[in-house]
Amino acid sequence: MSYRDRPVVGVIDYQTGNSQSVQYALNFLGVPNHLLTTSDELSEVDRVILPGVGSAGTTMDYLNSARWPSALHERVIEGDMPFLGICVGLQVLFETSAEQHAKCLGWLPGTVRPFSPETVRVPQMGWNQVQRESDHPFVAGLPEDGHFYFVNSYYADPAEESDIAATTEYGVRFISAVARGNIMATQFHTEKSGPLGLDLLERFTKLPQEELCSLRG
Repeated sequence: MSYRDRPVVGVIDYQTGNSQSVQYALNFLGVPNHLLTTSDELSEVDRVILPGVGSAGTTMDYLNSARWPSALHERVIEGDMPFLGICVGLQVLFETSAEQHAKCLGWLPGTVRPFSPETVRVPQMGWNQVQRESDHPFVAGLPEDGHFYFVNSYYADPAEESDIAATTEYGVRFISAVARGNIMATQFHTEKSGPLGLDLLERFTKLPQEELCSLRG
């Protein structure tokens, strides 16, 4: 483990992402971190964050071109590295997205659907309430009336209810966080959600790796 007894967090850096904002938040929290520009650098960190803004298809095009899916699969799915997806970083965990008809990572069963512009303003942009739905330790500290910052036109529709960690209402009840073992993700931007978002980001960096892996099922 680098930096003595503290895990080093890697933030995947790509043009359509929100990597530097996440790194600023980690720096503010005093969390050792690196921006990762190639998948080879994954061996230098203990945990990894995939932030995202923009579209699922463009994100997957980048990840595939830079050979990230196989590297992440080896360390996160076959291994035990804790993973956090943010915004589009949550959506690409599923099998497919209606956005650009993207084939995604497929770590979690389900798909990603668009909000209806006939019922709500698209994109959703601003603060919205998040309701905890899981006993997973990642969301254990969420308050009942906590509000977080969203920017999204699409939302995940998981096939397995056990993956749902939190929900939010915006025209429909949609999934605002997922958690399965060492895989965690938020639809909202933790790094832009004030003290509650920073608390959740810091929780990800401190959760015992062995505990997370014991929850894989």
